[in-house]
Amino acid sequence: MKIRIKFRKNGVMKFIGHLDIMRYFQKAMRRADIDICYSEGFSPHMIMSFAAPLGVGLTSDGEYLDIEIGQELSSASAIQRLNSVMAEGIEVVSFRRIPEGKASNAMSLVAAADYEVRFRKGFKPGEGWEECFDAFLSRESIPVLKKTKKSEREVDIRPLIYRMERRKDCIFMQVATGSAENLKPELVMEAFGAFAGISFSEFALLIHRLEVYADLGTDGERRLVPLEDLGEDF
Repeated sequence: MKIRIKFRKNGVMKFIGHLDIMRYFQKAMRRADIDICYSEGFSPHMIMSFAAPLGVGLTSDGEYLDIEIGQELSSASAIQRLNSVMAEGIEVVSFRRIPEGKASNAMSLVAAADYEVRFRKGFKPGEGWEECFDAFLSRESIPVLKKTKKSEREVDIRPLIYRMERRKDCIFMQVATGSAENLKPELVMEAFGAFAGISFSEFALLIHRLEVYADLGTDGERRLVPLEDLGEDF
């Protein structure tokens, strides 16, 4: 049976990298006595994949991983078991059954994510930045220099920003996420800084992921659905 787990990552756990989070969940599955399935072959490993690994230093209310289990247990029981062995900063929110097949794999489904960006205390830009940000939002094109290991090229990130607005206590953005198109909120803020003539220090921003989506739209029409909604409690 294929299962999708949604969890929160906050507190000191935001400084733990993806590989360590993966190892952490492997241990948590054993401690919680979850009957997780293993791959076959000479070196069997837990069948477990993460939707969109979060960068170090970011917090989140919407992290996902898919597993396969042999023995069925209720969603409520699984959540209780897992949370009883979780360290502070990790909380399992849901444990849902999802359809079989590769098309249901969270990693391949990811298409977008919501973020909130806040300025750390003492790092907020000076007076007038709000008007400058509104002007930045109104741009039809936002060219940035994207660097890879082998080259660098100029790309327009505006089509990858699906929604963005300045709220009372944060900047909200919904951006493309996944293997096909991927835009980090840090790059958006870097582009805003270049536009406004503001240099953000390495520790100026607090970034929090709210949700991760699949795109179920057809004929080029975007229809974003939270990954959690593609499963059901049992």
